[in-house]
Amino acid sequence: MILQRIFALALLALCAVLAVMAWPYQAAFSYEPVGPRAYPLLMLGLMSLGLLYLAIRPTPIVRKDDEPELDRDTLIKISACVGLLIVFAATFEALGFILSAILVGVPMARLYGGRWLHSALVVVGMSLFLYWLFDRVMDVPLPLGLLDVLEN
Repeated sequence: MILQRIFALALLALCAVLAVMAWPYQAAFSYEPVGPRAYPLLMLGLMSLGLLYLAIRPTPIVRKDDEPELDRDTLIKISACVGLLIVFAATFEALGFILSAILVGVPMARLYGGRWLHSALVVVGMSLFLYWLFDRVMDVPLPLGLLDVLEN
């Protein structure tokens, strides 16, 4: 229990340091009413509230019998997810949103038990839908990458 509290307090101190670093940030241009520092400060504030609760709660968090073990297979899945997210970040600009989402989405769906055909259909459909949603509806431009030749 003491280790959980020390960990929560260490992360709380890290949140405070990051908040001090984020406070003076100003963008050269204004693209939203509250500015670019509101989101990190909001996230750090919410994280700090959760960590404060973890540090002062009366009972420790214990693992129940019905919770899955953190065994080798689970750690491999977690590592594969992190690796796939790194691949997505690395290929986002070059391949574009749609192709990188497909490249990462199909193995991610397979990793969690999806069938090949269902995984491919859902990931391709969601990639196209999310690109349309961000680009057309929310006016957030996403890179097309290799598919740039298809744009007007």
